[in-house]
Amino acid sequence: MREADLPGRTVLWRAVREQRRDVALGALLGMGHQTGEALVPVLIGVAIDRGVVDGDVAGLLWWLGVLAVVYVGLSFSFRYGARAGERASVTAAHRLRTELIDRVLAPEGGADEGRLPGELANTATEDARRVGAVTMALVVGIAAATGLAVGAVVLLRVSVPLGLLVLLGTPLLLWLVHLLSKPLERRSETEQERAARASGVAADLVAGLRVLKGIGAEQAAVARYRRVSRDSLTATLRAARAEAWQSGVVTILTGAFLALVVLVGGRLAARGDIGLGELVSSVALALFLIGPLSEFSWVNAQLAQGRASAARIAEVLGAERAVRSQPSPGGPAPHRVAGRLRLRGLSYGSLRDVDLDIAPGETVGVVAADPADASALLRCLGRRADPDAGAVELDGTELAALDLAELRAALLVAEHDADLFEGTLLDNVTAAAPSRTGAPVTAAIAASGTDEVVRTLPDGLDTAVTARGRSLSGGQRQRVALARALAAEAPVLVLHEPTTAVDAVTEARIAAGIRDVRAGRTTVVVTTSPPLLAVTDRVVLLDGGRVAASGGHEQLVHDCASYRTAVLA
Repeated sequence: MREADLPGRTVLWRAVREQRRDVALGALLGMGHQTGEALVPVLIGVAIDRGVVDGDVAGLLWWLGVLAVVYVGLSFSFRYGARAGERASVTAAHRLRTELIDRVLAPEGGADEGRLPGELANTATEDARRVGAVTMALVVGIAAATGLAVGAVVLLRVSVPLGLLVLLGTPLLLWLVHLLSKPLERRSETEQERAARASGVAADLVAGLRVLKGIGAEQAAVARYRRVSRDSLTATLRAARAEAWQSGVVTILTGAFLALVVLVGGRLAARGDIGLGELVSSVALALFLIGPLSEFSWVNAQLAQGRASAARIAEVLGAERAVRSQPSPGGPAPHRVAGRLRLRGLSYGSLRDVDLDIAPGETVGVVAADPADASALLRCLGRRADPDAGAVELDGTELAALDLAELRAALLVAEHDADLFEGTLLDNVTAAAPSRTGAPVTAAIAASGTDEVVRTLPDGLDTAVTARGRSLSGGQRQRVALARALAAEAPVLVLHEPTTAVDAVTEARIAAGIRDVRAGRTTVVVTTSPPLLAVTDRVVLLDGGRVAASGGHEQLVHDCASYRTAVLA
């Protein structure tokens, strides 16, 4: 079965199967607890018959002692059975979260396509918790079924009509409860989708808060979130109403069923078919049955929500991978990368038959008249997507034939909108560096202009950076991200617009720094910045998805009108 065909039920039952030991232990102890609970009314009835009806004080004390032992047993069974069930629930949720994170972070990509980060976070938390809770629901359901079965057997021994009433009425009641859970399952799925969407929009707006304030779009952002949040609230209320309606109807049905049991038992006692102790046991058993039957209502609600959440998790885990995960028979990436990069008849997105040969150690600028061309090129170079036609080669080997981890260590694509992470400034700069200290790191910090940032911060390189670098300005974030890319010392480095948030003087200094730090190693700079293009060995112009011109920056400015428009306009 392909990953894309992964159904929700497979996710659900795999989670249960992985926790089968704790589920079995919890169910076994739960069965013991419910058996003890069902025997308590019986023992009370026997004690009444011996001590009250027969006047046997010794027999009364004996049966009271037996009752105390049963209470101790069922108490310990509940304690350790609940612990096993809860452990299964928490562990199953944790494993699902880990699996979801592994899938989202997989080098092959594809899981995050069309999903906001907040949506994925909601799936990895709330949906994983609900699927994990199914293991606990099974423990409770098995225990409740045992309690019903023991109660029915006891009632059969007391009175065949009473026993038959419970044995025949309980399955009918459970079937009705199952039917009532269907609307809840549908509305629960919608509720989770809307909640995940609201979380995603909220995270997206918070991440871009500074930009929104800068352009005065706070009101529009608030209005957008209110609409999404209102939809989420509506779905949540509908799900809550469905759950309340289900619980209310189940309570009514359960109460009516138990009232019928008590009525039949009372009539049998009035006719003398059962004794006083048996009547007390029957009434107490009927009251006891409220517990297992109510638990079935809770179990059905948990299963309905778990099925809906499992389907959402399956969508992420089964998402099509953006690129092949297994390298073709072409051999692994070489231990020493020379850095020859070749695009051979490359077609992807807006690109059409792009041919480009970059020699080892060469610095090449790429100017894209259409931003879509730049985006498509970066996706192919970073192997976040495979070309529709043609190929990208590194040292004569197609990227598709190379191991993804080794490829991305050899060919680093530094995106324009790269994020920073929570930690110190030095942690961010050296995140991909071979070493945290030394001349390469110092050179990367200086070449990117991050040294100026360091001098303005209170703790220098040890200054704490908040999540996504929101404690820094846009220009500071961009320089730190560039320092991180340079410090990685990748044999082939692709930079995308690394200086859009800095002033002209700083940009010229950074351009010279990139040239010096990357001397002797292959570097591709996708940009329209004249200072950056001026320090490259040559520039390639992409226009209409094809290579339209190639040459030095000054030459193209003089000879090519479309190049002048793209770079100088």
